[in-house]
Amino acid sequence: MKYKFTLLIILMFSGVLSYSQAKKPTLMVVPSDAWCNQNGYMLSFNNQGSITKIPDYKRAFQENPEVLQVISQINGMMADRDFPLKNMESAIKTMESNAAEDNMRSSKETGSSINESPIDALKKVAKADIIIQLTWTINKTGPKKSINFNLQGLDSYTDKQIATATGTGSPSFSAEVPVLLSEAVISHMDNFTASLQNHFDDMFENGREIIVRIQTWDDWDGDLETEYGGEDELGYIIEDWLAANTVKGRFSTTDLTENMALFEQVRIPLYNDRGRAIDARRFVRDLSKHLSGSPYSIPNKLVMKGLGRATIILGGK
Repeated sequence: MKYKFTLLIILMFSGVLSYSQAKKPTLMVVPSDAWCNQNGYMLSFNNQGSITKIPDYKRAFQENPEVLQVISQINGMMADRDFPLKNMESAIKTMESNAAEDNMRSSKETGSSINESPIDALKKVAKADIIIQLTWTINKTGPKKSINFNLQGLDSYTDKQIATATGTGSPSFSAEVPVLLSEAVISHMDNFTASLQNHFDDMFENGREIIVRIQTWDDWDGDLETEYGGEDELGYIIEDWLAANTVKGRFSTTDLTENMALFEQVRIPLYNDRGRAIDARRFVRDLSKHLSGSPYSIPNKLVMKGLGRATIILGGK
């Protein structure tokens, strides 16, 4: 009896320990779009007649040593608070090794294409829970220097801002930029990381938020109002699947017509029963398999945009 009681205590302790270890969100610190634009690290391309600018992260790392120093400083402050970190420079290298993959798809109906931004590509490689965008500006008054900073914590799946910290450090005659940044940020860091942790605690309890879109190919002979096997219309069947598989049945049907459906605030679990991380692609793939299987037998294509937007196109691959 004593042995069984001891074993129970060990198992309970192990469960608590694994839960606490799982609760820390992974982070990746990146220079903000505003900083890249102010310092000339942008690429321009023609997107169907409209000139679009995107950050050139690779060139920023290669040409400006300050970028690596400043990001390393923030990484160190996060590591001191036991937050797991994804290294941006390593993620860029991995992203480049995947550059041969086709990152643009053509719509069968309109011929329009989907562009993947550099930050979306980085998110896909790093799979960080939270992206921290960092902006900094050096002020000079005679021989003295000070630094303005802006930290923005963004949910990598929804791009919603979940934490922010801004401020100006004290002037210094000789301090290097990373030291100035550290001195300016340090008094704000505890509140900033507390906001990040609160957001992740909410995700752990109520699920990660994603968006699911259902579309149809124009040559498919079915639609979302088609009834299957004496059940409800297909649109309601999909809603029932989401209700059964989301955390606490949480999702919002923003739009539902015969040809498309939009579900927002879809809350998916962070981990499955085996403790394996679940992302939007893995979650929506299960819905894709559900629709392609019996009794529906609907061929479909799963398309991802970023980490948090998944589209199932019904009627073919």
